[in-house]
Amino acid sequence: MQDFAAIDFETANGHPSSVCSVGVVVVRGGLITDTFYSLIKPEPDYYAWFCQRVHGLSHEDTDDAPVFPDVWQQIEPMIEGLPLVAHNSPFDEGCLRAVFQVYQMDYPDYEFHCTCRASRRHFGRRLPNHQLHTVAAACGCPMTNHHHALADAEACARIAMEIL
Repeated sequence: MQDFAAIDFETANGHPSSVCSVGVVVVRGGLITDTFYSLIKPEPDYYAWFCQRVHGLSHEDTDDAPVFPDVWQQIEPMIEGLPLVAHNSPFDEGCLRAVFQVYQMDYPDYEFHCTCRASRRHFGRRLPNHQLHTVAAACGCPMTNHHHALADAEACARIAMEIL
């Protein structure tokens, strides 16, 4: 794949609509051409301890953050016409669909590709697991800030450029 947008969401709690941050990396012609990161006021607006433990975000970070529709207005023109790529895409696609539904926005049926599934096909049992940080390291781009949405989206983009 030469043209796509890698996307990653972090959630505040167990509801897929509770996106609290998003990272987007746009790839055109096989090169990263644009990036975007934003905190988002989650819906529903509460933090579960297990999510906070993963990404470290809390109310202090998102109480004054924009709501999803305002953030998506900035992302939508960046990704127009591009397929979306995510590591474990059912999670990120589920978040996107859920938050579109919460805000009663028309979902445009984005085309998603999954670097986790691609890793299983490409590496098979040569890796101990197919978690994002493991696959990124196997593709020559070790991660330093795992579970930061932009860092995760960038790792996903680099994996996709390598194995998709």
